[in-house]
Amino acid sequence: MTVLSDARAVAPLSNDAEAASSTGVTARVWEALRSVRDPELDTDVVSLDFVGAVSVDDSAVAHVALRLPTYFCAPNFAFLMVADAHDVVSEAAGVARADVVLVDHFASDAINAGVAARAGFVSSMAGTEVGEAVAELDELRRTFTERALMAGTDLVVRPLMRAGSTPEQVAAMTLGDAPASADLDRLRRRRAELGIPSTDADPLVVDPSGRTVGVEALPLHLRKARSYQVGVDANTSICRGQLAARYGV
Repeated sequence: MTVLSDARAVAPLSNDAEAASSTGVTARVWEALRSVRDPELDTDVVSLDFVGAVSVDDSAVAHVALRLPTYFCAPNFAFLMVADAHDVVSEAAGVARADVVLVDHFASDAINAGVAARAGFVSSMAGTEVGEAVAELDELRRTFTERALMAGTDLVVRPLMRAGSTPEQVAAMTLGDAPASADLDRLRRRRAELGIPSTDADPLVVDPSGRTVGVEALPLHLRKARSYQVGVDANTSICRGQLAARYGV
């Protein structure tokens, strides 16, 4: 069995061929997990150090342990991350089955059982002390994707304004007019998740419904976008600090 407690260390194996094969599957599991993100922080769980351990056993079962900054992190966000991780790991090449669990969390038993049974959030939380399980999480996911769209707009547009672009110029820009960057790529992905066109010919600045933001509405829109990004930065810093204190990472 190949075991990684992080993305840098591989336990030795007795058979070189088995080691090469298993290590490749493990690497693909890690890569798959990079597509799973904390909805509130809009950052993947690997970068956040939320992945405590990954292993692939001799039966090609991928075991993943997720951890969060505190014992009382929001169970709805936790459920989304565990469910998303289960889905992407299950699809990784060479994985026969995914075993994804949340550890050190007050609702981990209910979340783990619900995800394993492919049950929804409400069913998984029934009979537990989680009081907010009154609806499924599709709307919550969309809400935070919309916030990520706004924060991403700030990351792309603010450098343009700093470089001297006027509000009139920004309001007239398309995605293709913006300089290539990782932030622009992420903005395109969030738009696509929301069903908003994201080709080079589409407007650069749109609201979460996909409507173009005109020059008159642009200043207020950008202030809102900036507030969302500041919030993401602050929450990410807090979570990183709490995780470091809890697990010594």
